[in-house]
Order: sequence, then structure tokens, then C-alpha cells
Amino acid sequence: MEGKNHNEIGNYAEELACNYLMDKGFSILERNWRYKHLEVDIIAEKSNLLIVVEVKFRSSTLMGEPEVFVNRQKQKFLIEAVNQYILQKNIDKEVRFDIVAITKKRGEYVVNHIEDAFYAR
Repeated sequence: MEGKNHNEIGNYAEELACNYLMDKGFSILERNWRYKHLEVDIIAEKSNLLIVVEVKFRSSTLMGEPEVFVNRQKQKFLIEAVNQYILQKNIDKEVRFDIVAITKKRGEYVVNHIEDAFYAR
């Protein structure tokens, strides 16, 4: 991904995440779903759960693993956005929040899928 801009890198990471999730039996319902200024990277479904997925990519872990960048404020935004999604689509399912953290190590992309990464409070 050398030479790619931030948006291209983000799109590539989301594509990797979607492919990974689909390989694991997830159905992708939405990508980059927006509500006002908020965005949800991936909304998926599996085993009658609505799964909200935040994708984080880092080319190095010097500053920490990608998932540590999903801070409390980001979690709050995701919860607010998915609440609107549920209302708009009239969905009656349990919701789970996952993170797909992607890092580049020795030229390979490593996917770390963290289920139940945080809870709506």
C-alpha cells in the first residue's frame, strides 16, 4: 500500500476486513454507513446478531495496536450511529460491536478480529 493516500489505504483495509468477515460466514449489510457526521465502517449480520464493525489499520504498531485507537469517544459515536440505523431500518436484533484491526508485519497483512470489543452503555 506504499504510495497510497489515507482514503485509499482505508478502503483497502475495509475490503480486507469485509473479505475476512465473509469468509467467516458474516453477511455484509452496509459499508461506510453514514448518519449526520458519523460513519460506521461495516454493518454485518451473523447468527441473528447485528454486528457493528470498526476497521482500524496501522502500518506499524510502534504507537500501539490499531484497536487501542477505538477510544471511548469513537465508541460513543458508533453507538449513536447504529441506534439511528436500527430505528431507520426497524431492526429488532441484539447488537454486537467488533473491531477488525489490521497491521502490516513483514510485508503481510495480519487481521485481528476482536468480537465484543466494547458494549453500549
